[in-house]
Amino acid sequence: MIKDGRIWIGKNEAGGDIFLNPGMANRHGLIAGATGTGKTVSLKVLAEGFSELGVPVFLADVKGDLAGLCVPGEDSPDMKERIERFGLAGAGFRYESCPVTFWDLYGKNGIQLRSTISEMGPVLLSRILGLNDLQADLLNITFKIADDEGLLLIDTKDLKSMLNYVSDNSKEFAADYGNISKVSIAAIIRALVSLEMKGGDVFFGEPALYVQDLLSMGEGGRGMIHVLDSQSLIQDASLYSTFLLWLLSELFEALPEVGDLEKPKLVFFFDEAHLLFGSASKALLEKIEQVVKLIRSKGVGVYFVTQNPRDIPDGVLSQLGNKIQHALRAYTPADQKAVRAAAESFRENPDFDTYEAIMALGTGEAVVSFLGDDGVPEIAQRAAILPPETGFGGISASLREDKIRQSAFHARYAESEDPDSAYEFLKRRGVEEEEAREAEKAAAEEEKQRAKQEEADRKAREKEEAKRAREAEKEKEKDERRRKQAAKSVGNTVAGTVGREVGKQVGKGFGSFGKTLGGNMGASIGRGIMSTLFKF
Repeated sequence: MIKDGRIWIGKNEAGGDIFLNPGMANRHGLIAGATGTGKTVSLKVLAEGFSELGVPVFLADVKGDLAGLCVPGEDSPDMKERIERFGLAGAGFRYESCPVTFWDLYGKNGIQLRSTISEMGPVLLSRILGLNDLQADLLNITFKIADDEGLLLIDTKDLKSMLNYVSDNSKEFAADYGNISKVSIAAIIRALVSLEMKGGDVFFGEPALYVQDLLSMGEGGRGMIHVLDSQSLIQDASLYSTFLLWLLSELFEALPEVGDLEKPKLVFFFDEAHLLFGSASKALLEKIEQVVKLIRSKGVGVYFVTQNPRDIPDGVLSQLGNKIQHALRAYTPADQKAVRAAAESFRENPDFDTYEAIMALGTGEAVVSFLGDDGVPEIAQRAAILPPETGFGGISASLREDKIRQSAFHARYAESEDPDSAYEFLKRRGVEEEEAREAEKAAAEEEKQRAKQEEADRKAREKEEAKRAREAEKEKEKDERRRKQAAKSVGNTVAGTVGREVGKQVGKGFGSFGKTLGGNMGASIGRGIMSTLFKF
């Protein structure tokens, strides 16, 4: 509720009004207290006030009871008593709703809220996956290789493809990036599959949240209240807390420096804040502290909501200038020490003992200290917190669905997209490499067959040539035999004729018988001589 340009939070014991100065609202704050002491009411009163001032709000709804911000409150005996006690009837109090946009990492109870693997980064993703130091280092190397090769990591299948690619080529990458353990890569992939089973495959993707959308306004110039449904998300503490830290980091990266403003550009409520710091590494704690310190200059106020201030590390707690401390119970020495520490964090009020006051507070009461106009914390005041103007509790599923579909962001984020990224690129590369291997194999087989055919052709030619050579040799031998036979035949004929004539001449002196005998003998001798000659 706004009064005199400031957020009216409640009344002190003397009946004076307690305000939060909008100009100091980006100095961050704390709402703490045991379960059932009124933290949710304080959160709602602050959120309503910021919205009325025209300041957008982002908050996580862990129990589902913040959904009532979208509907007006209802009259009841309890509300009438509060309105009368605080004198709200003549102060402008009225039941009214706030403009609300519902978001959900799983897309069930709100508009699908997404981030990309690349935007989340290896440090935060290592925490979500519960990786040890070695595995976290390998995840960093995987991101570095993806950056060096220009590969986009959008969703979980991109990261799995990239991890498998790094593992398959670990020897090639070792020279530039160091040894890469395939066993550790496999462990990261198993953790990633486990995250997918929890809904991580839905959360990581496109279109990713454009953080400037969180600066949107509702009707009548009221700041939009963005409610992240966390009833399921809170079951995975690492994902819940790391996502909210990522969102803060994205706001820090995206928003320009603005210095001190009359009012914040955005106020961020981090419910169940102890989950953010539990089991956080030293490096992560340093990152959280850095973001909290520096995001103030971007015009963003961060308010941590938790049961006990000791849930917040000292380095962060020291940055929280606006405090609403509800009741704490001290049943053990450790509890008493925690209450004492909470009391000592306030500027002392001489009118009461802060330690005793914190333990004696009733529901809806708190010890409050906000920053003054000069930036100095005001003295602690015991206050009764105003009632909210919006509805208490949750809303029906049908009303929630109507609010979701009526949102201007529904059309932008409802349908998922699957852009060309590492998975598709590596899949194409794998197909191309397989095709290249197949082509190379086919070419090698073709070359082998060609060489085999050439060898067969060569052998066939040699065989044919050898056959022709043998046939030629045989033909030559036949020709030689025919020549010799012909020569022999001619020689015999000539020799026989000549021999007979010689013999006849020799045998003339012996008469007719001698002539015949001489001819026959001459012919035989002539043939013998010719036969002997043709042998040589």
